[in-house]
Order: sequence, then C-alpha cells, then structure tokens
Amino acid sequence: MLEMYKKVVLQNYANFKGRARRKEYWMFFLVNIIIASILGFVTGLISENLKIIGNIYSLAVLVPGIAVAVRRVQDVGKEWWNILIPFYNIYLLCQDGTVGPNQYGADPKNRLEDIREIGKDLN
Repeated sequence: MLEMYKKVVLQNYANFKGRARRKEYWMFFLVNIIIASILGFVTGLISENLKIIGNIYSLAVLVPGIAVAVRRVQDVGKEWWNILIPFYNIYLLCQDGTVGPNQYGADPKNRLEDIREIGKDLN
C-alpha cells in the first residue's frame, strides 16, 4: 500500500502521461486520506496554529493526486478533462482499464504483453 503511495508521490510526481491501474489510484487515495486524517487529528489536539501543516501537506499532494487521476482515466481510454465531470469521474475511476495498449500507452497490467513474449527466448 505504501509502495503505491511512494510511487505516485516520488516517482510520478507530475507525470500526466501514460496509464495508472485502479490499484495505484485507490491505494494513493486511501493512504492520502489516512495521512490527512491523522495530521488533522494530531494538529487539532496540539494547537489550532499547527493546522497549517495539514494545508501544506494538501498542497504538496495536490499535483500528484491530479496526475494519478489523469493517468487513471487515460487507462480507461478517456481524456483528462473527464475528471472534471461530477459522478462520471468516479465511474471512470472505478472501471477496469482497456485491455492492451491504447493511445495513452501500454497496458499497466501487461495482460497481452506477457502472452506475446512467450516463445521469443527460443529464437
């Protein structure tokens, strides 16, 4: 779970190209909610003045959050602006990605690429 979060935040910080699996998006979403909740709870207990820490965290993960959402809808075969449509974006984020490569890149699950590689080592 944390590996997916690190992958989105550190390796693909502002990567809007390519595709992201459902698991990558939803693990990032879950860890992000957990961290934000813990930060909000702890800073609320300590002092009202520390709530800026939560705001800084939210700003720090804003770009990776948008980037992973864009890559997620591209995995379904839709354009980035579909994340702006209420309720439809949730539907797209929950859909399985298109099988095989699409106009946004190779299938992140490698379903067909693994089959095509069978027997290539024999030559």
